[in-house]
Amino acid sequence: MSIIFLLLSVLSFAAAIVIKILFVPASEGIDITGAHVFFTVKLPIQDLPITESQVNSWCVMLGILFLCLFLTSGLKTRNVSVRQLLAEWIVEKTTNLVKTNMGEFFEGFAPFVAAVLGLSAFSSLSSLIGLFPPTSDINITAGWAILVFFLITYYKMKAGPWIYLKSFGQPVPLLAPLNIISEFATPVSMAFRHYGNVLSGSIISLLVAVGLSGLSKTIFSFLPGALADFPYLRIGIPAVLSLYFDLFSGGLQAFIFAMLTMLYISGGFPAEEYAARKKKREERKAARAAVMNADKRVSA
Repeated sequence: MSIIFLLLSVLSFAAAIVIKILFVPASEGIDITGAHVFFTVKLPIQDLPITESQVNSWCVMLGILFLCLFLTSGLKTRNVSVRQLLAEWIVEKTTNLVKTNMGEFFEGFAPFVAAVLGLSAFSSLSSLIGLFPPTSDINITAGWAILVFFLITYYKMKAGPWIYLKSFGQPVPLLAPLNIISEFATPVSMAFRHYGNVLSGSIISLLVAVGLSGLSKTIFSFLPGALADFPYLRIGIPAVLSLYFDLFSGGLQAFIFAMLTMLYISGGFPAEEYAARKKKREERKAARAAVMNADKRVSA
C-alpha cells in the first residue's frame, strides 16, 4: 500500500509536466514569462483564470499529501522501517523548531509549520523538473501571507479586542498611524520577499544562460556548421547556478518564510494579558459553580 502512495506522489508531479506540455506552447530559445493561463472559467461577477502556478500548486500539494501517506502508512512500535524513522525525524525536528521559536503554548503549530516548509520548498524545487515554480507568482505567496496575517491577528486578539486596539498606541499614542501601517505591511513584505527571491534567481539563471550562449557562438564561430552554434559554455555553469538558486535558495526561502510565520504569530501574542484574562474567566466560572452548588444545597 505504501508503494502506491509513493507512485501517486510521483504521478502528481508527472501530471503537472504533462499539463504543461499540452497547454504551454513551445518557444524558440530562452524566454522569460510569467505563469501561462491555461483557460478561463466564466463567472457572473468576474472571470476566473486558471493559471500554470495554480495547477502546479495543486499538483505539489497532492504530491506532498501522498508522500506523507507513504511515510506514515503501516506504523509500528517494533522493527520500524526507514521511512517511519524519516517521518519521526521530521516530526521531532519540526516540533522542536516550533517549541524553540514559539514556546509551549504553540506546540500544536508543528503540523502547520511543516506544511508551510514542505509546500514552499517543493514549490520552489519544482523548477528542477521543468515546471513553473508557484513561488515565482506573487498571487501564490500573497495568499500564504494573507493566511498568516489572519493567524497573527487572531492570536493578537486572544486577550480581547481592546488589548489589540490599545497595542497600536504603544509605546506612545503618536505612533499609532505607523503601527497601523506596519500591521498591514507584514503580509506585503512576506509575500514580496519570498516571491522576489525565487523569481530573481530564475531570471538570473536564464540571463546567464543566454549570455553564455551568445559568448559561446562568438568564441567558437570559426567552427564549421552546427559545431559553431552549439552552446559549449552552457555546459556546467548553469548547473552550478541551479544548485544555488534552485536548491539552496529555494530551501532557504522556505525556511525564512516559516521562521517569519512563527516569529510574527508568537511575537504578537499577548501572553501575560491572555493568562490574566483566562484566570479571570476561571475565577468567574468557579464562582458561578459555587453559587449553583449552594443553591442546590439550600433547595435540598
